[in-house]
Order: sequence, then structure tokens, then C-alpha cells
Amino acid sequence: MHFPNLIYLLAGFVVLLLSGEFLVRGGVCLAKNFKISTLVVGVTVVSLGTSAPELVVSVNAALTDHPAISIGTVIGSNISNIALVLGLMAMISPISVNSKSVKIDWPIMMCATVLFYLLILNSKLQFIEGLIFVALLAGFMVWSIQRSRHENIELGTKFEKPKYTVMVSLVLIVLSSTGLVLGANWLVKGASGIALAMGVSEHAISVSVIALGTSIPEVATSVVAALRKETDILVGNIMGSNIFNILGILGVTSLVRTIPIEESVLKFDIFWVLGISLLLFFFILPLNGGRIDRWKGVVLLLLYVLYIYLVLIVKGIT
Repeated sequence: MHFPNLIYLLAGFVVLLLSGEFLVRGGVCLAKNFKISTLVVGVTVVSLGTSAPELVVSVNAALTDHPAISIGTVIGSNISNIALVLGLMAMISPISVNSKSVKIDWPIMMCATVLFYLLILNSKLQFIEGLIFVALLAGFMVWSIQRSRHENIELGTKFEKPKYTVMVSLVLIVLSSTGLVLGANWLVKGASGIALAMGVSEHAISVSVIALGTSIPEVATSVVAALRKETDILVGNIMGSNIFNILGILGVTSLVRTIPIEESVLKFDIFWVLGISLLLFFFILPLNGGRIDRWKGVVLLLLYVLYIYLVLIVKGIT
């Protein structure tokens, strides 16, 4: 492994995570300065901002002729969100599951995953598929806002008043957006260099190292919530993140450039995504207690370790 590639990889992670955090802060404060409700901010600015690292990495990878990284980042992130994040959370503290997660969030996530599978059967994601994904995402976000208003629930974090002025918020948004582009470029450069040096496929690196790195904020937030035993809505949030990964990240990326789908995705990875999603459904059913117990967390975590082992050790060597 070349040392410069490792530096690029680590620097890319740090810049991406910091930029994503400040993009959310700037976006939220700008929205609040213009009297946009916390509800709308939560569903749009915060949701988009927290997924910005994955989005920019995927678009950058597609534009720099590393399409395997684009698709691998989304697949790896969706698997790690369920198997790693929820697994760790459940091992720390059993997770209570909101009934809406079973009745609404899971079916939408599963439909998005199945649609993703059907649209990649021709071994590529093209402009038209991107349009379909983005249109569905827009509809999902509008529906989420309307549903939350109807239920009198506000999504996202409440801010009594903006912490920054409009000018400071704009500066934060511009600087963090620049940081996202720079960090994504470094991350893709470092990851592709490491893959080449180690003889491991870019796809294997993306579904493991890159996906885990860009999911660090979700992991940290979820672990803190588990320690505080504030886990009732986190399963729904994880599912929402997976929905955005498919419809938003792959949608925008395929609008920018056609994404070729490797054979290993069609014959291996997609079935892990579908299988983990189905397993989650059985784990959160009321018949099974309506919560994710510690033993279920252990099962999820072991499955994640097995998947990474198979990807890196068995299938990752080129």
C-alpha cells in the first residue's frame, strides 16, 4: 500500500465529514433565517446534507471513470446501516421499533430496493432510470412532509433561532460544498490507488472502507442514541437513509453519467441488500416482540462481518 494513497484516503474522510457537518449547519441556519419551518428543514436540508458525502463521492467517482465506487458506496452503506449500525445499537441497548417503521418505512425501503434490482438487470443505470429515481425521491419527500404535518410531528432538530446570519450561513455553505468536492476527490483517488496497490477491486474497497467511512456520522449518532436509550425512531431514520441512498444518490449520479453494473453486483451484492432488508422486517414484526433485541443485534453484526469477509477476502482479489 502506498503511503500517499493512505494519506489521501484519510484526509478525504476527514474533509468529507467536516464539510457535511458544516453544510447541515449552514443550510439549517439559512433556512431558519428565511423562516422556513423546522419540519421542512428536517426533511430536506438535514436529510440531503447528511447524505452529501456519499452523494459527492458517487458523482465524483462516476466522472473520474471509477463507476464501481459509485455503486459500491451505496450498496455498502445500505448494508452497513442495517447490519452494522442497528446491530451495534441493539447490542448496546435493545431497540424499540415504532409501528410506523413496520407499516410505512420498511415497505417503502423494500420497494426502492426491489426497483433498484429490477432496473440494474440490464447491467447499467442510465439517464432515464435516474429521472425515475429522482422523481420518486421528490414525491417521497413531499409525502413525508405532508404526513408529518398531519401527525403534528416535526422531523429533524429543533432550532429556536438561527445561530448564524444569512451571510455567515452562505459562507459556510460555499466553503463546505467546496470541501465536499475536494474531500471526495481525495477519497476516490486514495481508494482507487490502494485497490490497485493491494490487488483488490475498487468495488470491494467501496462497499467496505468507503461505505463505512461515509457512514461514520450515522454510526456515532446511533451509538449515542442507544446509550441514552433514545432509539424509538432510529429504525425509521435508518430506513429513510437507505431510501435516499438508492433514489437520491444513484438517481443523481446516473443523471450525470451512465453507471455500468458489475456482474458481482447482480450475482452477489444485491442479494445481500435484499436479504438483510428482509431479515430486518422479520426482526421488527410485532410477533417477534416489536423490537430488535441484543441477540438480533449479534446476528446482524455477524452477518456484516461475514459480508465484508466474503467481499474482501473471497471476492475482492482481482
